[in-house]
Amino acid sequence: MGSQPHVGHEQIGRFFDTFIGPRDIKFHRDLDIVSGSVVLRDVELEVAMAPAVTMFVPAFLRYDLRKVNGDWKIAVLRAYWDLPAMMLQFLRSGAPAVSPALKLSQGLLGNQGLRGTAGFLTGFRRAGARRKTLVTTFLDAVGRGDTYAAGSLLSPTAAMTLGDDEVLDPAELAQQLRRVSWTKINGAGSTVAVSLASDHGRGIMFAELPWRGNLINRIRYFPA
Repeated sequence: MGSQPHVGHEQIGRFFDTFIGPRDIKFHRDLDIVSGSVVLRDVELEVAMAPAVTMFVPAFLRYDLRKVNGDWKIAVLRAYWDLPAMMLQFLRSGAPAVSPALKLSQGLLGNQGLRGTAGFLTGFRRAGARRKTLVTTFLDAVGRGDTYAAGSLLSPTAAMTLGDDEVLDPAELAQQLRRVSWTKINGAGSTVAVSLASDHGRGIMFAELPWRGNLINRIRYFPA
């Protein structure tokens, strides 16, 4: 997940009906961040698929809000989790996973259609170990203040921002992330999402990478 956002009431409703409504889900919160009209959550989802099948899914959730008739509504929903790892955990449950797997397949086809199901399956193609290592190498350089090494891992047109819009140069990002470490890193679509802690406190960073090549195209850092 993470490559295609769910936009508008209809798409978000179908996402809810497919993945959330039929299941008992508990949110184990680690970090919440509010940045303007964006809400980010670093959570572990405890998902009861069946009485004998419970999964624990490390995830990042992004909600883009907008006001509708004076009330805040979710306009765009993005979920960043490692789909292959989640499905492997599911299948390790063995025979008890068969029935919930069939129900999930029916829900996907019924609520998302063939196009939406195909979109879900594209989540198996995600930023893997090589791209995660690229991002952690970038963070290592930023954390020790080596802006030259960090810059060498960015594409010539790469943009770095605080939140979505406030442009940062490498030195400013290095100041934000001095002595940075990370507690969680997920690959979702072409995005690597990282939960960070630095001298300035905690935050969440999203790095966008091309499917080919070894350079980062986009950095968004959201401090807590």
